[in-house]
Amino acid sequence: MAKIAVMTDSNSGITQNEGKQLGIRVIPMPFTIDGEEYLEDITLTQEQFYEKLAGGSDVSTSQPAIGFVTSVWDEVLKDFDQIIYIPMSSGLSESCRSAMLAAKANYDGKVFVVDNQRISVTQRQSVLDAIELVNRGYTALEVYNKLMEVKMQSDIYIMVDTLKYLKKGGRITPAAAAVGQFLKIKPILTIKGYKLDKYRMMNRTVGNAKRIMIDACKESMNGFLKDIDGRTDNIHIEVAYSGVDKTEVNNFIEMIKEEFPNKDIVCNPLSLSVSCHIGTGALAMALSKYIPED
Repeated sequence: MAKIAVMTDSNSGITQNEGKQLGIRVIPMPFTIDGEEYLEDITLTQEQFYEKLAGGSDVSTSQPAIGFVTSVWDEVLKDFDQIIYIPMSSGLSESCRSAMLAAKANYDGKVFVVDNQRISVTQRQSVLDAIELVNRGYTALEVYNKLMEVKMQSDIYIMVDTLKYLKKGGRITPAAAAVGQFLKIKPILTIKGYKLDKYRMMNRTVGNAKRIMIDACKESMNGFLKDIDGRTDNIHIEVAYSGVDKTEVNNFIEMIKEEFPNKDIVCNPLSLSVSCHIGTGALAMALSKYIPED
């Protein structure tokens, strides 16, 4: 039986230490801060990132050099026969497409790049699903097919606390940002696989944002995520945040538990690549479908 390794990048929110505990490799994402390059969780901690962001530093993301990615593949393939690599969605970065091209050109049959349109907590769940499938004895191709089968069966809603970074990224105009800041608007964004997009812009309070995100997720669970037979208990519920007071996060989790009393709620920080575009104070709720049963 082939030995199969699972790999991802730090957009999944999986830290280097967590990767070691899970027995996987995590490619660190590069960040440029005031002209200097850092590697997530290698030369840049979450605390340092948010300090620099709050301090007004010029922070931007870039994709890892494909030569670095393939060098890690080469290293891993010394001990394994095949790799399942789960990077962030191709709709949000070119890093996935670069990896797919490299795998096809030089690692055909050895490296399977999963472009299942996920990031942050839903990408993290894909990694956990891949590990589970490998442990069940699935082949690399079977793991790849299982993950691709549910590639669009996830949903993320994110409440943004500040409009500063949406303005910086060109997602809203300076005039709209000025009005929004004056009115203390806390918009809600969504990630539908391919891009970060607007969902509900005219929202005024954190409490109302939580309600909107829960209702949006209920709609998805009873809509495109529902099985043909009406089953909805095979969906993971995740909460994520960036620089939010833990009391606020815990209150949100309790609200969700009231709506879904029999569900486990997984909570993790938003990946820094997402936080870079929306800033601190963000709160998110996400859904991802279980891997299909045999």
